Amino acid sequence: MVDVFRKSDHRPGRIAYEVAGLAWLADVPDDAAPVVEVAAHGKDWLEEPRLPQGRASAAAAEEFGRRLAHTHAAGASHLGAPPPGDFGQGWMGMARLPLPEVPERSTTSWGDFYARFRLAPYLDAPAFDASDRAILGRLSKKLSSGVYDHAQPRLVRESGHPAARTHGDMWSGNVFWTPDGAVLIDPAAQGGHAEEDLAALAVFGAPHIERIWAAYDEESPLADGWRDRIELHQLHMLMVHCQLFGRSYVPETIAIARRWA
Repeated sequence: MVDVFRKSDHRPGRIAYEVAGLAWLADVPDDAAPVVEVAAHGKDWLEEPRLPQGRASAAAAEEFGRRLAHTHAAGASHLGAPPPGDFGQGWMGMARLPLPEVPERSTTSWGDFYARFRLAPYLDAPAFDASDRAILGRLSKKLSSGVYDHAQPRLVRESGHPAARTHGDMWSGNVFWTPDGAVLIDPAAQGGHAEEDLAALAVFGAPHIERIWAAYDEESPLADGWRDRIELHQLHMLMVHCQLFGRSYVPETIAIARRWA
């Protein structure tokens, strides 16, 4: 009998979104990153096989970097595209995640999308004071101007898709290391910019992250300046943490915003 892990969540659509996201991330070529299977699910619960614990070796990290490039290259119809399914609302952990359903409700500018759909929804977090919001507002205007727009990695561009197929919540805890390598779990799957997944790995520090990045860049070369943009791509996750966990994440968030505003 397979040992399973059961997750429950009574928020409307939360489990359906995760199930849809896992299925979408798994609907990719064989050379993409492995995704945990859903053994069974209901309206407010899902079961997954309990994965065997392994260690993150340098070789496994490089393999993950290469495979992640192919996950992203599977593509999405637009920035913020939800995975196929009927769930009504996106989630990133406990935070609501706007997912424009059709391209016409999104934008082709990464900076404008990031400002409108990934920063603006969290500006009213109680952790921010008026000065914080002013700095974040200046950055949002600059982002919406398109000045920081940048190309997707090469494999995404070559796929013809306008957006990457992203995990969406790729902090290190959502990359589970087994004896056979990395497996993706707990996504906030969406169409996005590939660099945001790569940047999220560094928010709390993924093992062998330099090997992951180097292998990814070799498999699907990143646009010039990607290292400088890591902190910019981390702002969404940091602002979500400001909303959920309070003021402790604000200094880092505002320091990044000030540098780019």
